[in-house]
Amino acid sequence: MLLLVAAITCFTGIDSSAKWLVQTLPPIEVAFVRYLGHFVIVVVLFLPVYGSALWKSKAPKREFWRAAMLLGSTLFNFTAVQYLPLATTASIAFTLPLWVCALSIPLLGEKVGLRRWVAIIVGFGGVLIVVRPGFESFHWAAFLSLGTAVCAGLYMIETRRLAGVDATATQQFYAAMLATVMIAPFALLQWEWPQTNLDWALFISIGFWGWLGHQLLTIAYRLAPASTIAPLTYLQLIPMTLAGYLFFNDRPDIWVFVGAGVVVSSGVYVWYRERVLARQVKASLTNIVPSP
Repeated sequence: MLLLVAAITCFTGIDSSAKWLVQTLPPIEVAFVRYLGHFVIVVVLFLPVYGSALWKSKAPKREFWRAAMLLGSTLFNFTAVQYLPLATTASIAFTLPLWVCALSIPLLGEKVGLRRWVAIIVGFGGVLIVVRPGFESFHWAAFLSLGTAVCAGLYMIETRRLAGVDATATQQFYAAMLATVMIAPFALLQWEWPQTNLDWALFISIGFWGWLGHQLLTIAYRLAPASTIAPLTYLQLIPMTLAGYLFFNDRPDIWVFVGAGVVVSSGVYVWYRERVLARQVKASLTNIVPSP
């Protein structure tokens, strides 16, 4: 549980660094640096251990699609934080479990019951409370945050598909390498160098936060059941709100927290229902008596 809290703190470091840097640098350049740093760390740490096995994948097409979705999520997010408070982007991003649940139907062939569909609909109602379309406070960048959640949902589904197929180090290698290669030409065409010492520090460290956050997250899920630690992900709203207030003077209004509460409640209920159904399936399997 502590490892997961540390992981989401690292993810807050990514978003905070990105929000600062995109004020003076192109978002695609910031995304490139984030993945380049991640890639360099993965190669330095894992190549001596795995050797050529590091890039040997049993499902390269899935690795490519997974990396593309992670990159899409990053590009949407880095552009959104340029215009929206971190608490707002985080609140919209909390629809991730709802997207995973909905997308698992066509992509994984899973069945979603009426209760979870109601939770999904209520969760998106919470998003409407946060963004308040039609009101003066509405900003079009909210659609970018929704794009972040959709791409992240597709990334999580591909991660499920790759479980037990490729090693975690191999998945990290492809996610960082492919993202770096795919956006390098576009980032280099718009390249601008950081101007201040703080810009340089964030420019260099953003890839480290990305690598460390994913490593801590992977270890946390290895040491504890997902059903125990998954709901703690919503605690990220706390460091995101604090970072927005301390570094960017962002002061989200009460409706952001009301909407976030609705989204979080819906996500926790979806998690709860999946846990209950998993227990029922397990119980039914254990009650099966093999025929002689």
